[in-house]
Amino acid sequence: MNSFANRVLLAIVATLVAVDAAWSALGHFDVDAKSYGVVLLLAAALAGLGLFYARHRPDPNLAAMLFGASFLCVFSAGADLLNYLLLTVAGRPIDVALARIDSAMGFDWRGLMGWASAHPLVNRELHRIYETTLPQIAVLIVCLGLFGQPERIYGFCVALAAGAAIAIGFWTLFPSFGAFAVYHLPMNLAAKVNAALDGSYARQLQALLSHGPGHISPAAVKGLIGFPSFHTVMALLTVWYARGLPGLRWLALALNILVIVSTPVHGGHHLVDVFGGCLAAAAAVWISRRVLALAPEDRRTHLIDVAEPHAFPSV
Repeated sequence: MNSFANRVLLAIVATLVAVDAAWSALGHFDVDAKSYGVVLLLAAALAGLGLFYARHRPDPNLAAMLFGASFLCVFSAGADLLNYLLLTVAGRPIDVALARIDSAMGFDWRGLMGWASAHPLVNRELHRIYETTLPQIAVLIVCLGLFGQPERIYGFCVALAAGAAIAIGFWTLFPSFGAFAVYHLPMNLAAKVNAALDGSYARQLQALLSHGPGHISPAAVKGLIGFPSFHTVMALLTVWYARGLPGLRWLALALNILVIVSTPVHGGHHLVDVFGGCLAAAAAVWISRRVLALAPEDRRTHLIDVAEPHAFPSV
């Protein structure tokens, strides 16, 4: 059992849950406690199964899959809740400044949206691919377990947490909601693009920043972060931690290149958001490696993400 890695994951979620619970109670926020309780129960069940396969029927691969799934259930819900609570202390939006940076680089967001509307088949496929990011994370956790790479499950989880912390932290100081918070698209053009996120979504986010989060439920939370693009962070981390899976790594690379390409269109992002996501992903990998390098000497080689790919298991 990778007890050190599990303690790291437990420390992250325990801190996050404690902060969320205390802030929600002290601030008298309208939080759907019942729904968040269901998430915690599901995570506890997965963690209990992981503990069973770690201690009573030893299977480190299955245990890591279950612990990873448990962690991501709690962390994703808790990070979304924290992001909503941070709306009350966030700084002034910087979307206009980000749009100017895009313009200085020669990037024309409205022109890109016009191109997308003129190529409906490509645009439709990019829309579908953009929405594969979260399913890819779930599939990667399973594949890393099946192919005997539990250390990368832990590294992936810590890196996702680090990337989220970077994105949420920067966003709190300098909130942004994307290019569609700056530019207006004609209704006919917006209808043709049919972006996953659109101007109406941006206006809802701006209202949240102006008026507060209101009722907060895991079933209704919206992605708030513009810069750095967390979709880009997730895509790059998926590619990085899939690199030891021969065959599958190329699929992950191709798919996530398209995810990143689709981000300015279907995520409504500035181009600079994507570059910010690349930097955040690199920092997240570095942090994950540094954290897991703190493991006791006899366990360190099992936890630090290694570069050599593993072979497929024999069947």
